[in-house]
Amino acid sequence: MTEPVSIPISIFDVTIEFVKPNLRLAMDRANIVEELFDRFSRWGISVDDLDVIKDGKPSEQGVKFKLPGRKTTFFFGPSFARLTWDDANWETADGTMEILSIGLEALASHGQVQAGKYKASVVLHIQPKKGSFIDLLKPFGPPALYALDGSPLTAFATVLRWEARRITIDGSAQIANAIFLRFERDFPGSVSVKDMAAELLAEEKKLFSIIGVEETAQ
Repeated sequence: MTEPVSIPISIFDVTIEFVKPNLRLAMDRANIVEELFDRFSRWGISVDDLDVIKDGKPSEQGVKFKLPGRKTTFFFGPSFARLTWDDANWETADGTMEILSIGLEALASHGQVQAGKYKASVVLHIQPKKGSFIDLLKPFGPPALYALDGSPLTAFATVLRWEARRITIDGSAQIANAIFLRFERDFPGSVSVKDMAAELLAEEKKLFSIIGVEETAQ
């Protein structure tokens, strides 16, 4: 039997590492900024939603576009780009995937850069509507360790890593009685944005099934 849950916090993040850095994206970026501003205008972007990042190492500097209507930011610099989406949900994911595709198209056109790797992550804070979060996590722990202390368990965490995949399950530090779930995947630069999103959605469904939860309406 699955536990009905809500997801008060959800964040999608993807970093695109370029095959080769392009210093023109650090020094001469007027054309790409203008194109992105024009193409992002459908989401209500304004001049005040542009942020030129001048702090950090040269590889960390660049331009960030904030799209408040989508709770999304898109950053690009000379060696990587990054999209972050707050309050992410799969029902409206097509719009965010379009923002990512627009950004990548502009980078390829004006910066002649090629995606070498996508590093994607989904972060979810999952709150049971009836039971306790710790009861959902108990099946993943070793009974031999539980036997060390007969008092109720108050915290539990597990981290699994593979070469191109990572999963973290913990108690949420932000939401009371909630699970923190982060799953990360590396994808080759040749993968399409649509296929990447489909694989992440499939992984989320599989993890929900393993944990034994199902998101229901608020």
